[in-house]
Amino acid sequence: MGNGVQAVGGGCLDHTFNGGLGADAACEDRTGLSLTGPASSLGIPARDTVTLLPKEMGGRPVDCIILDDASDTTQAVQTTKKLISEDHADAIIGSSITPNSLAMIDVVADGQTPMISLASSSKIIEPVNAKRHWVFKTPQTDAMMASAITEHASNHGVKTMAFIGQADALGETFYAEVAKFAQLHHITMVANERFNRTDTSVTGQVLKIFAAKPDAVVVGAAGTPAALPPKTLRERGYKGAIYHNHGTGNRDFLRVCGADCNGTFLPVSPVLVASQLSDDHPAKHLALEYIKLYESKYGAGTVSAFGSYAWDASMLLNRAVPIALKVGAPGTPEFRGALRDALENTKNFADSNGLVNMTLNYHIGLDQRARVIAEIENGKWIYQPR
Repeated sequence: MGNGVQAVGGGCLDHTFNGGLGADAACEDRTGLSLTGPASSLGIPARDTVTLLPKEMGGRPVDCIILDDASDTTQAVQTTKKLISEDHADAIIGSSITPNSLAMIDVVADGQTPMISLASSSKIIEPVNAKRHWVFKTPQTDAMMASAITEHASNHGVKTMAFIGQADALGETFYAEVAKFAQLHHITMVANERFNRTDTSVTGQVLKIFAAKPDAVVVGAAGTPAALPPKTLRERGYKGAIYHNHGTGNRDFLRVCGADCNGTFLPVSPVLVASQLSDDHPAKHLALEYIKLYESKYGAGTVSAFGSYAWDASMLLNRAVPIALKVGAPGTPEFRGALRDALENTKNFADSNGLVNMTLNYHIGLDQRARVIAEIENGKWIYQPR
């Protein structure tokens, strides 16, 4: 892209954000956006955040290319190939969901293009091998969030737990982490059910959960489809604790779940409860800055964690680009390699979710302060100190 740096992201729900630094362009959409599919409530806030991103990185104008992967794994792969081979992306931000991000790993590795995922699973970045060498992520890992859930459950007397999750990589990996940390807290898993993102009923799965009589139920799902299990549990009269995956941290989920989610819990990004955090929390100041910026354009109460993940990915690139420019010109293998190295060497870098300290084997860099437990009450997230 001439003298510019191109960070590319295509994105919808499984959002491949192609934001780039172009030679003669400021931030502009290079393709039409169609944020579609069951994960759109994750992709839309990330897309909206793109309009707020810096217009320059390292003194070079930014060229933003945003493509829709339609929450579809095959489309995510095709989109990523296009971003690398046709748009010559120097970096890719996306996708917003785990299955798509996992599918993109081979493509970015082959193209030797750094990728910053906006999805949750730790499998996206672990173990760091020749392929994941090129992959980073900004959202808290499912392991971090599962540990928060089981710690909170244990502190509140939960002894038995059931799980109902999506029938995909997100559901499988989140269940594995919940089960692992449940065992550490001496909580017995008594049921493990699955449903598809497009299902309209989970009555059969919920009846099996009722038969197991768990003290708590964990819903391993993201976006508005995640509202179906808790609504069905409440309709059937379930009185135990309900925990959500952090993939439900947006207003669309609260709107769809409504009063059925009152009194339920989820591990969340500090962004969702920033004003309720103590002043010494490493994410509070920058989270409040992001919230002010986002809500000044989109309205009070519109912010979500998913937009903050795109914001933090851009902030990481903003830090890394000037370093990479000392090694090579944008659009070259040397620049992309240096950009990857600069990301991996991020140290003591504060963003809207916490303090980032990347290492050779840890391509997220966040510590346990990057997640907190919140309770849902009347459409609001209420911070729950442990």
